[in-house]
Amino acid sequence: IDLEVLSVVAQQVMSIQRAVQNGVKEFMFEGSQLPVNPACSVFITMNPGYAGRSDLPDNLKVLFRTVAMMVPDYAMIGEILLMSFGFSDARVLAKKIVATYKLCSEQLSSQTHYDY
Repeated sequence: IDLEVLSVVAQQVMSIQRAVQNGVKEFMFEGSQLPVNPACSVFITMNPGYAGRSDLPDNLKVLFRTVAMMVPDYAMIGEILLMSFGFSDARVLAKKIVATYKLCSEQLSSQTHYDY
């Protein structure tokens, strides 16, 4: 998305955020009087490390909080689930299950019935 378009989006998001913060019932948005939903939220997801992705302009960045995401530890999750079901050798089983699903996701097709 072009930088100019993102800057316009930043101005629009800022006007919505201000209306919510001020607690008004209605506000002027792009020439139209609109009702304000105080429960509305705006989220941006991005992975800036991928090719072809660009950084957000600063005036858009300042309107949002940064949240870091990471890949979950599937072996630990599996171990806890298996332990909760009473498996005594849960750690070994969880590692095997994770390895099996990893191989499946890498080697099987991406058809919808293979949902990994």
